Amino acid sequence: MNGDLEKIMKALTDEYAIKILVASYHREKSAIELSQELDVPIAACYRRLHMLQELGLLAARERVNGKGKKTKYYNSLIKRARISIEDNHVVVEVTFRSGDIRKFEGEIVRKGYGK
Repeated sequence: MNGDLEKIMKALTDEYAIKILVASYHREKSAIELSQELDVPIAACYRRLHMLQELGLLAARERVNGKGKKTKYYNSLIKRARISIEDNHVVVEVTFRSGDIRKFEGEIVRKGYGK
């Protein structure tokens, strides 16, 4: 599998990442809120937030409170994700809230591998 396909598969099959995407779908939330609400250790939460942002599956917006403290709030960008596997081929199709669709696909095992 290619690098992008592996990364998106990892994100969409990771328990914490899925919880974060679901919990931040209707309302943006801070890392602290997500960590506490989902019972995800804060360090693991920040790692997943970073990964999901890099993949373009999560948006972040910074807000400043009345005391000048900056906090990032995260919001899921995906509406639907589908993973299909047939023979030696995997396809991951991500539908974004904007209506855009991105496909990642590739072979699971390289041809000729193990011969």
